[in-house]
Amino acid sequence: MDLNLLRVLDALLQENSVTRAAERLGTSPAAVSRTLARLRRTVGDPLLVRAGQRLVPTPRAVELREEVGVLLRSCDDVLRPGAGFDAVHLQRTFTVQAADLLLVGLAGSLIERIHAVAPQVDVVFLPEALEGGPGLRQGWVDVELGVLGHLDPEIRTRPLARMPLVGIARSGHPLFDGPVDARRFAEADHIGISRLGKRLGPIDSALAELGLRRRTAVVVPSHTSAMMLARDSDLVALSLAGWLPDTIAAMGLRTFPVPLDLEPLDLGMAWHPRNSADPGHRWFREHLAAAVTAPAGEGPAAART
Repeated sequence: MDLNLLRVLDALLQENSVTRAAERLGTSPAAVSRTLARLRRTVGDPLLVRAGQRLVPTPRAVELREEVGVLLRSCDDVLRPGAGFDAVHLQRTFTVQAADLLLVGLAGSLIERIHAVAPQVDVVFLPEALEGGPGLRQGWVDVELGVLGHLDPEIRTRPLARMPLVGIARSGHPLFDGPVDARRFAEADHIGISRLGKRLGPIDSALAELGLRRRTAVVVPSHTSAMMLARDSDLVALSLAGWLPDTIAAMGLRTFPVPLDLEPLDLGMAWHPRNSADPGHRWFREHLAAAVTAPAGEGPAAART
């Protein structure tokens, strides 16, 4: 098969749109439409079918998506000059989806690591707005980092660390006047952290088992805003054990063990299998994992896998 046909097919299967595939390939929608008609005849399947105002892939197209991507990258590797991958010549932008707390703790270390050997590599961090969506499958996100869930079935994952939750409050908080037991913990006013405005979570379930209930006085969408609010009030927030110790101390905050039987958070990374064999993507994943598990300066030294 003509290699150009495969490139058009790959773009169509990633974008599910003739117009966006044309933009990706730098050609016209009419040319992509003609190629799609040829692909349909060659494969013996419609590949993309109309569903309202959009195109959706057929089951055969879903099967082909990963195979075509792997085949194209293999061809590119064969045709690429040079004996092997050399990061120093890599010119690429990687997109990482991560919570702000993780971003603050690892971005500096990650950039320092990669620029030491690949000065032309850039990183774009995205919020968790695409979590549980098609970001990895569609190629909008290279790596998802955090507590993984609701992933498409083909997505590859790698565990990185188990991190216990800790409470966090200003150093002069009355909570520190005595032992922080479950009752005193529940009596404090809390900061909820949720992009969706949720007020209840595992903390509330664990307290309910003890016949206790807390008041979530305010809900904010990010860990950073929760830390700043805890600094300026008598509200209690949550953080990750061993994460950002210098920043927490500089903000006048103090952590304490949550007096409840809670499972640690399992941190991992996820990526689409079309990138598994890509040497540049694999190189970036290794540096990202190292930035999480062995960061320079601040980081979860005690929470490594």
